[in-house]
Formats: sequence, structure tokens, C-alpha cells
Amino acid sequence: MRLIYLTHSLESCWNHGNAHFLRGVLSELQARGHDVLALEPEEAWSRDNLLRDHGEAGLRAYRAAYPELRARRYATAQDIVTAVEGADLVITHEWNEPWVVATLGQARRQGARFTLLFHDTHHRAVSDPEAIRRFDLDGYDGVLAFGEALAEVYRRWGWGGRVFVWHEAADTRLFRPPAQDGPREGLVWIGNWGDEERSEELERFLLRPARAVGLPLDIHGVRYPEHALRILAEHGARYRGWLPNAQAPEVFARHLATVHVPRRFYVDLLPGIPTIRVFEALACGIPLVCSPWHDAEGLFRPGEDYLMARDEAEMQRHLRAIREDADLRRSLVANGLRTIRARHGCGHRADELLTILARLDRARAPAEASA
Repeated sequence: MRLIYLTHSLESCWNHGNAHFLRGVLSELQARGHDVLALEPEEAWSRDNLLRDHGEAGLRAYRAAYPELRARRYATAQDIVTAVEGADLVITHEWNEPWVVATLGQARRQGARFTLLFHDTHHRAVSDPEAIRRFDLDGYDGVLAFGEALAEVYRRWGWGGRVFVWHEAADTRLFRPPAQDGPREGLVWIGNWGDEERSEELERFLLRPARAVGLPLDIHGVRYPEHALRILAEHGARYRGWLPNAQAPEVFARHLATVHVPRRFYVDLLPGIPTIRVFEALACGIPLVCSPWHDAEGLFRPGEDYLMARDEAEMQRHLRAIREDADLRRSLVANGLRTIRARHGCGHRADELLTILARLDRARAPAEASA
């Protein structure tokens, strides 16, 4: 199979969480013998910011971890049309410009033989639905939604059986426990401040509990405005700046535990969709504590794979327990790894994508035969 994936950026994970999963699943498909290529715009906001802050050195971790992946840049609609000629499957992510999405739909309507899918991994369908409605999806064969709650939005918009739930997952070849466990200390949180969507929750479920329990706290991420940095400093947290995602496993390996604090939209409007960090943390064998979110799809086993804190006081109790109880830490690590390895690796998602493609091919065959 020849697969073309149109992404905002494959190289840069600077405020671009989709790059984590995309790298893993494309690498998995390529390892299985498929011909895989990513298409990126000439000007990509994520890559531009990464290069501005870190220069070419900011790309080294990605290139070292994924030397096999290929990306090509485009500037015009014709560049895209030329690149997808002969493809079997084309997927475009929702973090693309509307003209890119429309160009592919038009090519499909005009007779291109590839299967064309739209991949949505964001909350804009509920937080800013008009932004999604600007996309012309006429000609698309289906939608990949990264959770059931988001898939239901597309069903209400008329996609019916052509929307498929395709969760994110951990690249378990990269995200895995250290070969030999060493000293661990304190908490780590990897995530962006971002648009005040969870600032109050970060104080309540991360900053204040860590300080109250006396656990050192390291924070990695970008888009922390001055007032956010002051808040971190007031709580004694150490801000470490941007972390290349390929280096996250070694950072997890130095810490006692990590915390999941979802953005409000994923708690209130799109329940059941965790961030990619939940998959990656569990795959790395680090104990995880979550602020409240409803695992509506039963992806994990709350209380076994991770601990859930319903309020600030419970978060403090969980953090103390993890620090003081080695058996609890071992149980959480073993259970989390078991669930990831059984259900939530990029290999599982590659299988699911191939199943979706086969289903669409079967549905399309009668129509093409009668044409």
C-alpha cells in the first residue's frame, strides 16, 4: 500500500501533539512494508517556532529516533495533486488549511482512485464547530475521529457509518520502560499551558498538591506566558522548557510519577478522550495520577492502570501513597504496561486502519463495478 499523510508537520512536535502518534503509526506501517510519505506545508507554524527557539538542533532527537520516515513539502495545490498520484490511501489531518482539504476532495471527485480520509484529533468540532465546517469534505470517503464522543459529532453531521473511531496510541518501540531502572525523584508534567483551557486545574491538581506533599516538580512544555511562569515559580515548580517528544521516555525514567490534567473541553464536551501523554506515560512504566475525566469508552482500568483524584485533597493522598508505597508503584506500572501492550500501541492502530480501509474498499467495490 502507498500511503500519503498530509500533516502540519512530521518533524516538529512543538505544540503539535499529533506528531507523536503520527510518527509512531507511520513508522509501524513502514516497518510492515508499506510505502509511507508525509506531506507538509512549506511554512508550518510548529516547525517555524521550533527552529526559531532551538535551530536545527531542535530536530536532532526526532531524526535520531525516526531515521526511516520521509516528509516532502508542498507550496501549491498542484504539488499536492502530483504527490498523491498513484496513492492507495490519502489521509489529511484537521490541522491543515481549508484549501489543502478541498484540493484532495476535488481530486477524489474527479476520479482519483485512492481512499481519502479526514483525521480529526482536536476539540474544535465542539469548541469552534464553524472552523471545522469550513472544510469542504465533499469527496472524502470517511472520517477518522480520535474518540467516540467526537465520532458522534460527525454522525450528527451526516457521516453515519463512514466515521470511524481511531484513538491515539503509544509508539511502544520508543516509549517503553528503561532497560535498567535507576534513581527516581519527584514529579514530572509534560504539557503546554495553552490558552487558559486548564490553568485553574493545573494549580488544583498539580502545582498545589506537589508543593503540599513536598515532591519536587519538573514541568516541560511551551506557550507559558509570563504570568504562568510566575505561578510555577510561586509553587516551587521548575520550568524546563520545550522537550523533544523523542526524549520523553528518558525524562519519565528519572521521575517517581506523572500527572494527567486534561483540558476542559475533553472533560465537559468530549468525555472519554485522553491526551497522548496517558498512553505514552503508561507505556514508559511510570505511575500516573489523573485529575477527573470520564473514561467513557473503557480504554483503561481506573484504580488499576492509574489512580484518579476527584479533588485536590485526594490528589495529595495519591501522591503521598505513590511516594511511600513501593508495592503500589509496582502494581500501577505492571497494570498500565499490560493494558498498553494489549490494546494501545501503534501496532494496534495500524491494524485498525487497515481494517477500516478494507471495509471501505468492500463498500466501494459494487459502486465502481457498476459505474
